[in-house]
Amino acid sequence: MITLYARHLTPGFFILNGVPGLETAHIWISLPFCFMYIIALVGNCGLIYLISHEEALHRPMYYFLALLSFTDVTLCTTTVPNMLCIFWFNLKEIDFNGCLAQMFFVHMLTGMESGVLMLMALDRYVAICHPLRYTSILTSAVIAKAGLATLLRGVMLIFPFTFLTKRLPYCRGNFIPHTYCDHMSVAKVSCGKVKVNAIYGLLAALLIGGFDIFCISMSYTMILRAVVSLSSADARQKAFSTCTSHICAIVITYVPALFTIFTHRFGEKIIPPHVHIIIANLYLMLPPTLNPVVYGVKTKQIREAVINLKNYSNCI
Repeated sequence: MITLYARHLTPGFFILNGVPGLETAHIWISLPFCFMYIIALVGNCGLIYLISHEEALHRPMYYFLALLSFTDVTLCTTTVPNMLCIFWFNLKEIDFNGCLAQMFFVHMLTGMESGVLMLMALDRYVAICHPLRYTSILTSAVIAKAGLATLLRGVMLIFPFTFLTKRLPYCRGNFIPHTYCDHMSVAKVSCGKVKVNAIYGLLAALLIGGFDIFCISMSYTMILRAVVSLSSADARQKAFSTCTSHICAIVITYVPALFTIFTHRFGEKIIPPHVHIIIANLYLMLPPTLNPVVYGVKTKQIREAVINLKNYSNCI
């Protein structure tokens, strides 16, 4: 009976309003996001190309970085073109099923990004704490299986979002005050009970983000203990330098993510809607934009690969 009732109250499409309260400034808001998207595309695609073509980068650390870059490009591509259509052409309609598909890919890919960061932390742990066994532990088969497991975890935990959202009756209209289809933003349009959605959303965040943060924390605790025990100051500095870019990527990813998750559930009366929506977009855009820059500046091997590629192209 409830399913039949919900089916009759399922809209054909949703209207994404963009940034609520700042509709007149949409053009100006779009400019930095468009610029960030271009940097993300060029930077991440450049990293993937560099890692695939430069033999010196055919190592586990860089394979994980290529996977992170691919995830980042796919993630921002699921939202930014649609967002720019809203800002530039006032094209606010999105098909109901298309909205659910976008919602699934946004949350699945953010979970995938978190999982790859966790794998990269484990990679640093093996490289620093077990350097002699590094290549024998992290073989190509292990890397492929780890990447596949991270993908399957995201798919299995996020796929129920679509069913939980589709079952709801939407008798409050089809107006979503957001730039993309986020799980709780869509659920709150419903006039049904969204408590299950909220609880499962927190559960999924804990099973993905909570588990990954725990593994990252444990990895860096053991790394810190191993580095401090080194007798040479140069060795300690070299060990720390291999982790700085990854630590930056972790901060860039998790700080806006945690802000968005908790604002949705606990801070709506404190945080203005336009601030929440802008931070939610930055949460999707900052990692893809800054990760290639951070790794390009902080990682010596990538800088050398860029110089070698430049010299090779000049010779041609």
